[in-house]
Amino acid sequence: MNLFSDIRALVVDCLDALVAEGALPEGLDFQNVAVEPPRDPLHGDMATNAAMVLAKPAKMNPRQIAEALAAKLLADPRITIAEVAGPGFLNMRLDGSVWQGVVKTALADSGYGQSELGKGKKVNVEYVSANPTGPMHVGHTRGAVFGDALASLLAYAGYDVTREYYINDGGAQVDVLARSAFERYREANGLEPEIAEGLYPGDYLIPVGEAVKEKFGDSLLDKPEAEWLPEIREIATEAMMDMIRGDLASLGVKMDVFSSEKALYGTGKIESAIEKLRGDGLIYEGVLEPPKGKVPEDWEPREQTLFKSSEFGDDVDRPVKKSDGSWTYFAPDIAYHYDKCERGFDMLIDIFGADHGGYVKRMKAAVSALSNNRVPLDIKLIQLVKLFKNGEPFKMSKRAGTFVTLRDVVEQAGADVTRFHMLTRKNDAPLDFDFDKVLEQSKDNPVFYVQYANARINSVVGKAKDAGIDVSDAALQAADLNLASSEAETAVAKKLAEWPRLVEIAAKGQEPHRIAFYLYELASEFHGLWNKGNDDTSLRFLQDDNIAASQAKIALIRAVEVVIASGLGILGVVPAKEMR
Repeated sequence: MNLFSDIRALVVDCLDALVAEGALPEGLDFQNVAVEPPRDPLHGDMATNAAMVLAKPAKMNPRQIAEALAAKLLADPRITIAEVAGPGFLNMRLDGSVWQGVVKTALADSGYGQSELGKGKKVNVEYVSANPTGPMHVGHTRGAVFGDALASLLAYAGYDVTREYYINDGGAQVDVLARSAFERYREANGLEPEIAEGLYPGDYLIPVGEAVKEKFGDSLLDKPEAEWLPEIREIATEAMMDMIRGDLASLGVKMDVFSSEKALYGTGKIESAIEKLRGDGLIYEGVLEPPKGKVPEDWEPREQTLFKSSEFGDDVDRPVKKSDGSWTYFAPDIAYHYDKCERGFDMLIDIFGADHGGYVKRMKAAVSALSNNRVPLDIKLIQLVKLFKNGEPFKMSKRAGTFVTLRDVVEQAGADVTRFHMLTRKNDAPLDFDFDKVLEQSKDNPVFYVQYANARINSVVGKAKDAGIDVSDAALQAADLNLASSEAETAVAKKLAEWPRLVEIAAKGQEPHRIAFYLYELASEFHGLWNKGNDDTSLRFLQDDNIAASQAKIALIRAVEVVIASGLGILGVVPAKEMR
């Protein structure tokens, strides 16, 4: 049930009736007719722009259209008031039974709020994709949370979602990892490690060195790098991926697919992707202009194999093969995305760190070319997270060597708090993560405020059971909701009615932070009703000697609990049964 969609359907039916009567001309397009909450709640429950968007194509005064539409709408028992405002906006008030129906639907339908927006569409969400060179840091934390919540949101909106992690194990950084692990291998054999500049200094590689010793003893110590590097690289990479999987698990993130960059080399997959582009006339041999900031004497022109990415919105064409014949970093990324296109996805979403902003245009160009503009690629950039504790920047992890790890954050704040707070800002806005504030028990802390609402509802239900009140699903669905129809109670029901619409808006915009904002607003309505009950006994959820009224009021707040659980489920947060 999406009440806003239902009322929009009513508006369109009334417009059709006006066309049939000759009050409106035929052939009007109703696609841009919207029904949404008015900016000022005092103006009504819903508003439609129908008269404003139809006035010009109908060659009519918008107020004339609005007045005719209002008369039609009032014939429906759900509409109690339809008023024309300003030049032709139409504000509507709905009958109380409509809000009661929302509550009953939320109680009866475990899928209340779910959508068929993405029905039949396959989407790939690739996120985190950290280099397998160490534990995940706080920047990866935000990307992991955002990606996981976005995937859940899209699934909730009806999309067939695949969560994917791209292992960047084909570049020079894994060789640096192997050399760093070799020093820990030397250490495991009683030698002093030489952690030169450029190597990874973290203690997390000590177990890797010990694992290499266990397998090879001291037999690699005197061998040249060319012999030991492949062996240690494989062991170290697998160890890092085990660590990364553990990091993700601590945050409640589980991937469907792990794809390896290294697996693209020597398999013909890169060559196949480049040949696809070559066959379409998009690969050529050429020399690029000097990069910005470089003067000709500081730059040596070299012929390279180039992709015509500028034909698909990029600033310049991009090299896919260097002058020495080796692939650029871009080439395997092209092959990887070609593979995703070939797997039949209707939409691709990549989640990158903000430092990869320069990669967006070329990657979009590649996917457009590879899919013949069939598969859209959306790239979301994740801005930085600043950590604070006791009013000071949170220091680096000694274990990691140079940065604060995902595990550090989860151990300090907990997975649920971490996930929720990481979604209290849009992904492309910087985020401050203050350990004291995110654990604070106050209205100013969104995660606490939402969890406290859920815990309070559980407490009320528990007390009702202790008092012998039947609060089973069947009893609450049969409750007389006229006994919970005060202005304050109706305000809660109205906020519940916004949930299905909010899900679709958030899914269309790929903005899971909207779910966190909505949950805070819903919790605020609930807490406001709770506080009003302190002064007005008729608003209290448990009514002395009036089981029917108690059941009606508990039905309302149980519907709140259902929606909170659904929303927190999208965010990957477990609803709190009690606060500690």
